[in-house]
Amino acid sequence: PESCNMVVKVCSHPLMRHKLSFLRDKSVKPKEFRELAKEISTLLAYEAMADLPLESMPVSTPYGDTMGEQVSHQVALIPVIRSGLGMVDGFIYAYPNAQVWHVGMYRDPKTLVPVEYYNRFTNETICQTAYVLDPTLSCGSVARATVGLVKQWGVTNIKLATFVASPEGIANFEEEFPDVTIIAGAIDEGLNAESMVIPGLGDVGSRFFGTQ
Repeated sequence: PESCNMVVKVCSHPLMRHKLSFLRDKSVKPKEFRELAKEISTLLAYEAMADLPLESMPVSTPYGDTMGEQVSHQVALIPVIRSGLGMVDGFIYAYPNAQVWHVGMYRDPKTLVPVEYYNRFTNETICQTAYVLDPTLSCGSVARATVGLVKQWGVTNIKLATFVASPEGIANFEEEFPDVTIIAGAIDEGLNAESMVIPGLGDVGSRFFGTQ
């Protein structure tokens, strides 16, 4: 992982490696796949949010008053429909106060060009930190297009969270967005002839929603 680039932070927690191994297994049924996706997303969320800024706040305990801390930024989660929806619950579990916005984006299977079909961003941004959720970073085109939209929205502090990434996707993404950190569960071997991550996870959206 270190050789890919400093922009990538791989979650090396033993439970991440354990759960990701089961998520890869093609025999896993949708129910277990969804549960694993949520658990892995929570681990990624803690990794991704480790540098959130804090501000002081007064707290009254049963035994007296003290000072505590709370997150000072408005946080937004931006899943890429549809596969990114499987990551939302895990991130919400880690930080329930997060906003959730959606971007509909897919990669044309012939041209590999990203096609946007949905977003409902407001005219002005109302968050300071955004986490783009996309479970696989293959050639990087969809992630680049989605992060580009979030930047146009006015968010400057952005991270991309993904279960598995390819070295090619990382390189392509970083070429355009060297300032955006990638939080990954693993860096896989590469891409096959169809530009799918190998060994990868398969079609995450279809596996999550039980439509394959």
